[in-house]
Amino acid sequence: MPRHAAIDLAPPVEKAFLVAVDTGSDAGWTAEDSLVELANLATTAGAEVVGAEWQNRRHIDPNWYVGKGKAEELVAAKNETQFDLLVADDELSPGQQKSLESLLNVKVIDRSRLILDIFAMHARTHEGRLQVELAQLEYQLPRLTRLWTHLSRTQGGIGSRGPGESQLETDRRLIRDRIKKMKARVDEVRQNRETAARGRDRRLMATVGIVGYTNAGKSTLLNTLVGSVVALAEDKLFATLDPTSRQVKLGDGQAAIITDTVGFIHKLPHQLVDAFRATLEEVNRADVLIEVVDASDAHFAEHRATVQTVLDDLGAGDKPRLVVFNKSDLVQAAAADGAGHAPTIAGAVFVSALTGYGIDTLKTALSALLASLWVDVDVHVPYTAGELLARIRERGTVELDYLARDVRVSGRVAPVLAIELERVAAQWAESLDEAEVPAAP
Repeated sequence: MPRHAAIDLAPPVEKAFLVAVDTGSDAGWTAEDSLVELANLATTAGAEVVGAEWQNRRHIDPNWYVGKGKAEELVAAKNETQFDLLVADDELSPGQQKSLESLLNVKVIDRSRLILDIFAMHARTHEGRLQVELAQLEYQLPRLTRLWTHLSRTQGGIGSRGPGESQLETDRRLIRDRIKKMKARVDEVRQNRETAARGRDRRLMATVGIVGYTNAGKSTLLNTLVGSVVALAEDKLFATLDPTSRQVKLGDGQAAIITDTVGFIHKLPHQLVDAFRATLEEVNRADVLIEVVDASDAHFAEHRATVQTVLDDLGAGDKPRLVVFNKSDLVQAAAADGAGHAPTIAGAVFVSALTGYGIDTLKTALSALLASLWVDVDVHVPYTAGELLARIRERGTVELDYLARDVRVSGRVAPVLAIELERVAAQWAESLDEAEVPAAP
């Protein structure tokens, strides 16, 4: 019986060539630095990076992205490396993309399209897929001009005569309709999240959002805090997109709901920020943020600036924050085996989520930060508010004085709890006033 060779159905690996323009306007980032990150993105997407070029220019060329001379040099690079995919480090206009494709006869994409592709690969939940598809549609809509060359009428014959509609306009209308439907479905996701958030508020559990640059170790940190694997943690850019929330005990009876969120990156496409706003609103709802920084990355300062920019866009730039320098095992000998006491420098905690180094220090610092947000209260509530009093004992540092008619509550509690206490106290005081008003003769 003849043997047949196994058929490899895997698609061929694309050979990617990277190109960037350095205008000097991106503080802290050179084109060479940005290309290193772009290469990691291309590798994450499954391509083989075979070369890269960058050019210093005052402005990006409106027709070619790079200058015309540099564009012609890419032809020689193609002959040498045989690349079949060109990736630009900045977002390309449809005209720039078309010019490069015509010159090189290869597929041309930009950084935004590459990141969108990675998000599509890693979106595992229904929510994640909805948000990625919405971002892809919004990215695609203004680029339809170059996708179609046929502009024939879509209908003909009796009953359909008239100005008709070009194929291009049909496609635009279909995509706009699809975007409208996708936005409605993403709004449903947002409403579901708000319902879940209200449930957490009723329990009066402190909430913490983990933010940071992609691949800084956010998911690994959540897993270590929880004590089990609850979030996917891989040494890849954007390994996880879907937020994961878990309750974490911080010590002294205090606990918090901690949520891991999608990582940020330099030149994050605005379509992604808009599409993932339902998910990223977890950041806005959090009482405090844990900003995870890769201590071993030479560009951590630039990464922090990127994180700050995205948080500002979300309206969470001024939210109380605990900075955590992760991956200390790569820069500190004591952190490699989890030995020794983790230092706290200028309010920042040094940890290794991998070895567990500094986790106790992190929990203590987080507990102190949450407690610092508490407010002073001194109110009287009725004995009938027993359920509220029980929660106060769990979520505050208070003294309860049991008086003849009511209970005096004094001390410090979480802001949400303070609001509820003030409301109950006001209602109780009003009822007492009404009871003491003498009846009319």
